[in-house]
Amino acid sequence: MSIIDTEATLHGAHRDNHTHRDVNGGWLRPAVFGAMDGLVSNLALMTGVAGGEVSHQTIVITGLAGLAAGAFSMAAGEYTSVASQRELVEAELDIERRELRKHPADEERELAELYMSRGVEPKLAREVARQLSQDPEQALEIHAREELGIDPSDLPSPTVAAVSSFASFALGALLPLLPYLLGATALWPAVLLALIGLFGCGAVVAKVTARSWWFSGVRQLALGGAAAALTFGIGSFFGTAIG
Repeated sequence: MSIIDTEATLHGAHRDNHTHRDVNGGWLRPAVFGAMDGLVSNLALMTGVAGGEVSHQTIVITGLAGLAAGAFSMAAGEYTSVASQRELVEAELDIERRELRKHPADEERELAELYMSRGVEPKLAREVARQLSQDPEQALEIHAREELGIDPSDLPSPTVAAVSSFASFALGALLPLLPYLLGATALWPAVLLALIGLFGCGAVVAKVTARSWWFSGVRQLALGGAAAALTFGIGSFFGTAIG
């Protein structure tokens, strides 16, 4: 085998063996955790009410109210949180933009010093900083990345965050309701379906963690099951006491 072929093979092997998980989780993490939140909270709410020995119509109304209230609350919270974060970032970007306009030499020197602190030879660091500072928008992007740790071209959308949170929470909260909406009159089908959903969500979460799918699934099932059991016990206690 030639040297070129050997190097190509080694490069391919390195590329194939040097991939990383998406540590930010991308869309998968917030979607799965939103659904899991809806599932656990609505399951716990419904089992708590069911513990008080109320009619299944009351449980259904409680579940629907929990779904609506939780989904709107999640959407409003996400919108406010992301909008506030974005406004803060944009304010900081405006400060940096003004500094680049008023003190370009100081900002260029600051960038060169940053590269030198990371081991770049001083002459090369100054030249790189000079070339990168020629385009104001590129300079702003680089300073934002290096000083603020943000990408100005990839700021989160409050609307997207709100809609995705609403949809994922509502989907999760709907799961324990489905058996009742399909005609069930007992609690156990709702609990069984919800526990299956919890295991499934936990298994999917393993895609953005280093844990095995079964460990994540069992862990989430145990946590959700414990929450449901606790609220059922509280509902039974207060239902008996009040009754």
